[in-house]
Amino acid sequence: MSPIFRNITMAYLIFLSAVLGASLYAGAVVAPVTFNTENIFGSGILSQFQEGMIMTENFVRLSYLVTISVIAAVIYEGYKYKKGERDMLTFVALFLVLATGLMFSYYYLPDIIMMQQAGEEMTKTQLFIDTHNGSEINFKIYTFALLLLLIRNFKKALR
Repeated sequence: MSPIFRNITMAYLIFLSAVLGASLYAGAVVAPVTFNTENIFGSGILSQFQEGMIMTENFVRLSYLVTISVIAAVIYEGYKYKKGERDMLTFVALFLVLATGLMFSYYYLPDIIMMQQAGEEMTKTQLFIDTHNGSEINFKIYTFALLLLLIRNFKKALR
């Protein structure tokens, strides 16, 4: 591996690690705190709808990183594939990162934002609940696939 490509690989791995960390932090820390403000303030200062609006803004900002991670992964893994480094598990992880990352940023988030803009009553419908649950499952798959991609590349970089 050339020194330039080694540096690119290190930057790629650090970036994927940062996105994975941000994703885990958003799901494990930010969401539970945002949706439990009554435990912090002692009373319901914010409604669940308002808490949801705050959480959506967090995920909109995270979606920028998700989109960049998809682009970076496709370019990096595509280059490696072209150079003859073919690995089925990496290919599957890349496909899942690509599919779920784009679905999160360009399918689920716009739908959730549109429903929130329609008002609080819309966010109580089964359609919103199903869309939200789908986005949670999608984001968990994205996070797991990103972790898998990261592990596979760490293993290859350590050789």
